Amino acid sequence: MTDNHTKTPLTLLGLGSMGTALARTWLAAGHPLTVWNRTPAKAEALAAEGAVVVASPAEAVAANGLVVLCLLDDASVGSALEGLDLTGKDLVDLTTGTPADGRARAAWAQERGARFLDGGIMATPSMIGTPETGGYVFYSGSPALFEAHRSALEVPAGARFVGSDPGHAALHDVALLSAMTGLFAGISHAYALIEGEGVSPKDLAPLLTEWLGAMGFFAGAAAERLVSGDFTTGVESNLAMQVAASATLLRTAEEQGVSPELISPYLDLMRERLTADPEAHGSEDTTGAITLLRR
Repeated sequence: MTDNHTKTPLTLLGLGSMGTALARTWLAAGHPLTVWNRTPAKAEALAAEGAVVVASPAEAVAANGLVVLCLLDDASVGSALEGLDLTGKDLVDLTTGTPADGRARAAWAQERGARFLDGGIMATPSMIGTPETGGYVFYSGSPALFEAHRSALEVPAGARFVGSDPGHAALHDVALLSAMTGLFAGISHAYALIEGEGVSPKDLAPLLTEWLGAMGFFAGAAAERLVSGDFTTGVESNLAMQVAASATLLRTAEEQGVSPELISPYLDLMRERLTADPEAHGSEDTTGAITLLRR
């Protein structure tokens, strides 16, 4: 039997799918847990698992020094904590938000005498509490708070501290999610192309996984080029060639009756980079197009 007295007690506000997964993982690990949720029924479901259910955010915050928030949005965080005594509290905000949200909420917490960490969860609820799935959480803000509660924070998923700037957890979170969105867009376009052609999506799936894995080198290569500013050394498929080849992608989409809207923005950006100075940019790889995104 787990000795709860050796585990950090904590409070959790918010019991949606993610909050509930977090709660169950902490409870299973023996952490005394106080919970509050705007819809009481969700909180009461955890009582049988050992959670202390309270009726208000004030009671929840007063119960423990470590307070974790997993609410709908930053406005919900402000609403739940408004007017409460946060002096000496350690706030860990796992609510999805922007870098600006994280920085503003950190300043807000400091004004009220609390330490603050912002978090970006890189996992789905089913990945929480199962380390083999590779889920983790980005944290940024108070280094002292992170170190003080690291063992508790690592219970639901891996913990990766990305700096004292409170906005950096959300920045890393959104950067990775944005890359994922682009990946999903490309995969969606690929499946649309084969529809009605007698090619099973199940047959294409392993080919997509293999090919996209092989192309994963681009992340590291682009990083090196962005840091060095050298977009031409060691290029195997230059921008001029890529732009010329893009015509085939667009023509195939037209022939297949598929909208190019998911891939056109990137192709247009490459073309814009090349057109600006064909002689200077034609021999580059496609990384230079990234510089056009800063408006």
